[in-house]
Amino acid sequence: MKAKENEIHLSRVYDAPVQVVWDAWTDPAQAAKWWGPRGFTLTTHSKELRVGGIWHYTMHGPDGTDYPNKALYHEVEECRKLVYDHGATDEQKPLFRVTVVFEDLGDRTGMEMTMAFATPEQAAQSRKMIKDAGGTTTWDRLAEYLEQERSGTQIFVINRSFSTPVSSLFRMWHDPDQFSRWLGPAESTMSFLEDEVEKGKTATYRMSDDSGLVMLGKIQYSKIDAPDFLEYVQWFCDESGNLAKHPHVPHWPDKIWTRVLFTSEGEDSRATVIWQPYGGASSQEIQAFVNLRIGMNQGWSEAFDKLENCLK
Repeated sequence: MKAKENEIHLSRVYDAPVQVVWDAWTDPAQAAKWWGPRGFTLTTHSKELRVGGIWHYTMHGPDGTDYPNKALYHEVEECRKLVYDHGATDEQKPLFRVTVVFEDLGDRTGMEMTMAFATPEQAAQSRKMIKDAGGTTTWDRLAEYLEQERSGTQIFVINRSFSTPVSSLFRMWHDPDQFSRWLGPAESTMSFLEDEVEKGKTATYRMSDDSGLVMLGKIQYSKIDAPDFLEYVQWFCDESGNLAKHPHVPHWPDKIWTRVLFTSEGEDSRATVIWQPYGGASSQEIQAFVNLRIGMNQGWSEAFDKLENCLK
């Protein structure tokens, strides 16, 4: 779906039945576990899930700032559709209207969200604000919450849309020369020492930053289906190629399973990165993984900014 100039559109598919996704959206106790950008928490004061009803809640930012909100529901069709005004308070009119359509895909659920603003200028301003504030991480947190509820597994999810065809986006991951141009946080550089990007093969990379820190790692590819997805396991290693611990986080899982999905969005495309501790990670390692989601989000966001520049 192509958004109008005064709209922001977002599309996701979740690995959970539509009733489960609907309940996660509409049950205040569940919403408190994922609603808002990373680092935010949520307090629901009252909620009437009906046409004309109001969800009165406050989002608490990581810096202690409170963001009150009174969402007025205009349409409520169970497991199918929600339409509500967002951003209103006792002193402020709504900022925009949200339409969320849920599609039953069996064991999965499609979600199409549209935020409609009064003017294209307001939409452009909000689009930048949402990106700067990490607002789309709300829907990544929902994916993480649903997976934890479904399987008990802790994962990390991040999405980013790019103004390029899906085949070009896939190539930026699959071609080692292109991959090394952008992977890693803002102040880092990467190069491949061995670059066999094939199913069953293992690539070795070197990453360094401005502080002089040098990290070596390996990427073992398990599935490659161009231009739809890549799967690989990655880990740190020493100069002899032996498994090594994270240089800054001693309890980081030894290995991380990575799945990258590439989705066409008309003339644009979206990358979805899913990280998960791989193998027999201890409870301490899994907790370290969970605690570092904000840092992972920052690192991937900086890498995606570099990728956007490479695509220009």
